[in-house]
Amino acid sequence: MSLVIVLILILVVLAILAIVMVSMYNGFVRERNKIQESWRQVDVELNRRYELLPNLVETVRAYAAHERNTLDDITRLRSQAQSLSSSQGQASAERAQVEDQLSGAVRGLMVSVEAYPDLKSNTNFLELQRQLAETEDRIANGRRFYNANVRAYNTRVESVPSNIIAGMFHFEKATYFEVTDQAARTAPAVNFGEIAYRGDEPQQQQLPPAQPPAQQPYAPGGFEQAPQQAPQPPPQQVPPQQQQQPPFGQPPQQ
Repeated sequence: MSLVIVLILILVVLAILAIVMVSMYNGFVRERNKIQESWRQVDVELNRRYELLPNLVETVRAYAAHERNTLDDITRLRSQAQSLSSSQGQASAERAQVEDQLSGAVRGLMVSVEAYPDLKSNTNFLELQRQLAETEDRIANGRRFYNANVRAYNTRVESVPSNIIAGMFHFEKATYFEVTDQAARTAPAVNFGEIAYRGDEPQQQQLPPAQPPAQQPYAPGGFEQAPQQAPQPPPQQVPPQQQQQPPFGQPPQQ
């Protein structure tokens, strides 16, 4: 009777372990599929950028021939990134580096075109610039979502006891799609001139210097002389009225 109970307990423990293993395995599969799906979203936006760059390069070349080196770098990096996309498919450190350099070259070109007002007023260039900016924003959002999924997956690969299942079924760590360009990491500095101040420092209001009161001259004897009044204009002289002749028979008035 006791042997039967022991066997039942062993079977129960084995069933629990099997359920835990299956649950962990399915969790790895789900997270790996989430990583692949999020990477496909990033890859779509990267290919969209590959399509926009040739038109942008040709438009800029027509107005800004002096930017030839930058345009050549963009063309070279685009071809290299497309080649890695076709050969690897998934995210890799090499492709992340090339895409990062391509983003930096495009940012440098956008800064350089500020010196060409004719190009900035071109309708085709403005439309390409708008589409490229929207694509860059979607790439950044997709990169953050992909890296968040990679972080969660890698944490389970390294944690106990899920690392046992990862080792048994060869679930390896995924690769981040990171930004290494310092220009993309640094927030733009904004200067508002004299009205700007730091939030942790009290703003000091500068007041004009107070002017000392005007000193009154002292009269002899130590008494303060009264302030001089402005000279008044001389009174107008009224011509004397002619004396009226007294009526006849009355003496004249003195």
